[in-house]
Amino acid sequence: MTIGVRWPQVRIAFGIEAEPESVTGDKARVICLLHGYLLEGSGSNLWTRAVIQSLCRAGHTIHLVCQEGHPELYDFIAEFRIYHSDGAVETRFSRAVPYAGRCIVHKPKLGDLLPVYVWDKYEEFSRVVPMVDLPDHEIEAYLARNVEVVDRVVRENGIGVLHANHMVLMSVVAQRVSERSGVPYIIMPHGSALEYAVKPDPRFHSYASSAIEGAARVLVSAEELGQRVLTMFPNLPGIANKLGEVRVGVDTSAFQPIERAERSANIERVATLLSTLPRGRTREQAKAFAQSLDQDASRVNVDRAITDAAKFDGKRPDEDAEEKLHAIDWANERVALFVGRVIVAKGIHCLIAALPEILRAQPNLRVIIAGHGPLREPLEALLHALRTGNRALAEWLAAGDPGEDRLVSERMDGVPEYWHALQRAGKLDAYYADAARLLKPDTVQFVGYLTHRELSWLFPCCDVGVFPSMVKESGPMVFLEALSSGCFPIATYFAGAKGKIDSVAPYLAPGDVQLMKARPDAEHLAADLARIVPGAVAVRDQYAGTLRRVAEEEYDWNPIAAKLYKILEEIASTSASAGHPA
Repeated sequence: MTIGVRWPQVRIAFGIEAEPESVTGDKARVICLLHGYLLEGSGSNLWTRAVIQSLCRAGHTIHLVCQEGHPELYDFIAEFRIYHSDGAVETRFSRAVPYAGRCIVHKPKLGDLLPVYVWDKYEEFSRVVPMVDLPDHEIEAYLARNVEVVDRVVRENGIGVLHANHMVLMSVVAQRVSERSGVPYIIMPHGSALEYAVKPDPRFHSYASSAIEGAARVLVSAEELGQRVLTMFPNLPGIANKLGEVRVGVDTSAFQPIERAERSANIERVATLLSTLPRGRTREQAKAFAQSLDQDASRVNVDRAITDAAKFDGKRPDEDAEEKLHAIDWANERVALFVGRVIVAKGIHCLIAALPEILRAQPNLRVIIAGHGPLREPLEALLHALRTGNRALAEWLAAGDPGEDRLVSERMDGVPEYWHALQRAGKLDAYYADAARLLKPDTVQFVGYLTHRELSWLFPCCDVGVFPSMVKESGPMVFLEALSSGCFPIATYFAGAKGKIDSVAPYLAPGDVQLMKARPDAEHLAADLARIVPGAVAVRDQYAGTLRRVAEEEYDWNPIAAKLYKILEEIASTSASAGHPA
C-alpha cells in the first residue's frame, strides 16, 4: 500500500507504510547517518541526536559520521572512532549503553577549517567560515576528506544505506561514496543550508541539484520545506516523486508539564545541573556593562561598552544564571521564554521592543532569554534606553546605521517600523511612559546558553514560549518542546511553524489559536507580539493538558524515528535485492 501526502500542486507518494521486502544479508539493514556538525544544540543537531537515541531505544545499531567533540556525554553512543589524516583509526572509547541498540560514532579529523551555514564558535576549529565565503579548492578539499572517511566506514562496517543531513555538503559526500560503492542514499534537507548556501550561491545549488539526482529519496520535515525544495529546483526531473515527509519531533519523556506549585522544585533541579558547568559571562562583566550604560549613554561609549561586554564564551550559561532564575516568583509571576540564537533573524528584538505594551496588559510578566549571539548586548542596551526614556539612544540602536563609524551596526528590522506606527497613531509618548514605568532591570533575564538537559526542566515552568523567527525554518523544534511541556507556544505563522500551529488548531477555540500566530514581516511582528502575548499568558492554564496531548499524539520522536528506519530499510533492501554491492 502506498500513502500519498497531498501538498499544493504536487502529490508526493512512496511506500512508507509497506512492509519491507526480505533483506539480502545483514548489510541491507546497516544504516549510517552523515551529519557534518555536532550533537549538542538545536536544529539539525537536535534532530540527529533525537532520532539516533530513539533508534537505539528500539534496538537498532546506527553508525554516525559527525564532528561531535564530547560523545561521552550521550548515553546511546557505544563507541567513538577518530579517523586521522595519516589513515590511522583511534578508538577513543567502547562501552555498554542502556539501550537495546547502540550508536557508533566516526569522526574525520578535518584540520582547522569547518565550513558552516552561519558563523558560530566551534572549540576544535580555528577557521569557522560560512561556506559561501570559501574558494572552490577548500570546499573540494573538505569534501574529499569526508568522502575518504565515509567510504572506509561503508566498506568496513557493511553499510547498506546512507542518510545525509542537509542539501550540502554531506549530500555530496553521500553521492560520491554511493558512486564508488553502489550503496544508496537519501537526503534530509534542513532550512539553514537551503537559505544560507543553496539559495545565494550557484555553486551549492549545483552541488545540491546533482546530489538530488542520485538520491533514492529526499525527505523533508514539513510540507512548506518540500515546497521550498521544489521551488529551488523547478527543472530537476523526477524530484517530486522522490519527496516524502518525516516530521521533526519532541522527546515527550523529557519535556513534561508540571503544576505551578512544582515550578520552584524544577528550578532547583536546573540550578543543580548548572552547578557543574563552566560559565560564560561573569558577574563582574555584567556589573561593568550596566555601570557603563548608567554613567555614559553617549553613542560612542555605548558602542564601546557593547563590544567589551561581549568578550566571553557565549556557548556557556552566565555565572549568575541560577541567581536570575531564583529571583523570579514562580508561584505568582508569569514567565515567557525565548530559546535560540540571539540574532536578528530570530526576531527576539521585536519581543523586547513590544514589552512596554505587553507589560501594560500583563504587568507581572518576566522574560527569560536562553541562548547566545551578537544581538544580546545591543538588546540589553536597548532595554536600558527604554527604561531610562532615552529615545535617541533607542532609535540609534534599532537603526543600526552601517554608514556611521560604529562597531555595532546591524539593523533591528521591525523595531523602527513598530515605533513609526505608534507615532502615526499618536501612541509613542504613552509607549515610552509605559517603558519607564513598567520595565525593571530584572524584567528580562538573559541567562546565557542552556542545553536541553536544563531546558527540559525550565520549559515546564514557563507560561508561554515565544519564537518569532523572521526567516523560514523547517522546525522549529522549540515550538514542540513548549507544547510537550504545556507551555503555550507563539511563533511566526509561516514556514515550518505554520504547519505545527495548524496541527494544534483543532484542539483550541478558534479565537485562542490566533494567539499562537504572529506575522513575520517587519511591518507587523512587534505589534502582533504586543497584542497576542498577554492573551496567550491568560489562556495558558486552560490549555496546558491539551498542548501536551497534541505533542504525545502527533510529535513523539519514537514513531517518527521508526518511520524513518522503515524507509531506510526498504531502500537498503531494494538495493541489495537488485544486486548492488554494499
